[in-house]
Amino acid sequence: MSYTLLPTQAQIDWDDQGRPHSRQYDDVYFAINEGIDETLHVFIEQNHLRQRFAELQPHACLVIGETGFGTGMNFFCAWQLFAELAPADARLHFVSVEKYPLARDDLARAMQLWPELAAFTQPLLEQYVAVHPGFQQFSLDGGRVTLTLMIGDALEQLPQLDARIDAWFLDGFAPAKNPDMWTPELFAQLARLSHPGTTLGTFTTTGWVRRSLIEAGFAMKKVPGIGKKWEVMHGVYSGAPVARAAPWYAHPAPASGPREALVIGAGLAGSATAQSLAARGWQVSVLERHDGPAREASGNPQGVLYLKLSAHGTALSQMILAGFGYTRRWLEHLQRGQDWDACGVLQLAFDDQENARQAKLAAAFDNSLLQRLERAQAEAIAGVALPSGGLYYPEGGWVHPPALCGAQLDHPRIRLLTHADVLELRRTDGLWQAWEGERLLASAPLVVLAGAADIRRFPACAGLPLKRIRGQITRLPVTESSRALRTVVCADGYVAPPRGDEHTLGASFDFNSEDLTPTVAEHQGNLALLDDISTDLAARLRTAELDPAQLQGRAAFRCTSPDYLPIVGPMADVEAFNEAYAMLGKDARQVPDVACPWLEGLYVNSGHGSRGLITAPLSGELIAAWVSGEPLPVPRAVAEACHPNRFALRRLIRGK
Repeated sequence: MSYTLLPTQAQIDWDDQGRPHSRQYDDVYFAINEGIDETLHVFIEQNHLRQRFAELQPHACLVIGETGFGTGMNFFCAWQLFAELAPADARLHFVSVEKYPLARDDLARAMQLWPELAAFTQPLLEQYVAVHPGFQQFSLDGGRVTLTLMIGDALEQLPQLDARIDAWFLDGFAPAKNPDMWTPELFAQLARLSHPGTTLGTFTTTGWVRRSLIEAGFAMKKVPGIGKKWEVMHGVYSGAPVARAAPWYAHPAPASGPREALVIGAGLAGSATAQSLAARGWQVSVLERHDGPAREASGNPQGVLYLKLSAHGTALSQMILAGFGYTRRWLEHLQRGQDWDACGVLQLAFDDQENARQAKLAAAFDNSLLQRLERAQAEAIAGVALPSGGLYYPEGGWVHPPALCGAQLDHPRIRLLTHADVLELRRTDGLWQAWEGERLLASAPLVVLAGAADIRRFPACAGLPLKRIRGQITRLPVTESSRALRTVVCADGYVAPPRGDEHTLGASFDFNSEDLTPTVAEHQGNLALLDDISTDLAARLRTAELDPAQLQGRAAFRCTSPDYLPIVGPMADVEAFNEAYAMLGKDARQVPDVACPWLEGLYVNSGHGSRGLITAPLSGELIAAWVSGEPLPVPRAVAEACHPNRFALRRLIRGK
């Protein structure tokens, strides 16, 4: 599948009535006097949402799909009605595709036209950052409402969506203005994502649109319109359910029994998973062997929101882009300056190869994500002298990972159990029991292993190819002149602007050592990395006068996989898996109709390497989506690329 990376933001003109007008489609987004009334009539009423919201069962989630997010008016109206009518423990998940997203200032200006929706528009506006190509997920109303924006062409994005849509808002500019969207290919995707009983509302009654929807499996009916629209259409899907994914990547049945979960490990992966489950109504016990959260790799004073991207739209690049946006929006909850800072990240073009790589990225991505800077421009932004220009990520920055973990664990449905070292898991009477020797720590139907490489101590995970890489950071005392550093600067290592009275410098890579005691040699290595980044900054920090033996720092293990993608998802019984799919060793193209032998209620969230700040929080959402049967927050192919079964599958195909 082609993958277009470079979207264009909506080009907006404002008419004399204050309405936004699209230059791309030469059309208005909504009628100034009838906009909300149109939304209520065409989308809310034709999908019977008043009744459906009121009748939602406990913990049920209604999923709305939309073509054309535009100014968000349909979403805000649906959310307002959901807040008014739905039970407190029900959820709304709104999935919308948008080729030309509005810039934040334009969105804010449009929102001013609906002061009665301010309680819903403002929370989105506060999080409206890092909206880049692909899947971008927003968590609203304490996690009760999820918005997944798919930024890009509908015919590129919808085929990547893994979801079961209950109601469609078929919006977007009129077929005459936007013929590229209203196509049989689009209607086939609507059918793929629907189930018998899925409803549809649309303002257009164009004959060929109606006929195409009927061919796709929707029973369509014209109904009286509103305002200048004489007629609109209502539809119900009555076609056959579409074929499932390959069984080894299919959704396991949701965990049975009470909505209780164990999460083992309270670092970035465990804290995020606990938060995502708690937001969906689960009671979560987080078991941590240390005396508090974020005591291992997640415990560094400053981590960097660093995007190592590819210009080719790889699975890893798509995961990073989606994860960066999700984390970046989460950080808005934290205290800026103390817990995080959006100071930007500058990756130096330190040699010809890196310079060529950066040129490709600059050609592939919008400059709201990254910008190529000449040396003088880079120095002006960084505040110190540099050896070269580079690639600047204006929305990046540094994070204090323990603050993020703490914020995610701060939830009434999460309890943190410290000094709880889970040595064994036993499955008894539908529950997973966590044991430390003879001591039963806790039990629940669902367990998520989030303890980095240590998850291999459990037999189900023993075959996962996780490796530990020791990394050491150095803490450098700030000087009056080192405060000039205004952005994170990276080459082979990184240095961050001060947090309090110190800079963080790092990090070393050691594939062999198992000892976490900081060493003088690695402090010296980090100081050498600093010289490569900026001899000016090294002089400002007076590193030549520092005794490496007296420097403070900490070491921890990164945990990474062979393909550098995280390992996230449900676990299968390895022996039964090998037996069920043995035929793949002879013909890898087969997709046998054999259900995957899942270990019911067992999931993992691991292998984040040095990208945990970007990939771990979104991976928590991915697990929560699998567990609850909700739309996945990443493209289907990305979820499969991160799936634990990928390794067993490769071994079978290679005959190993």
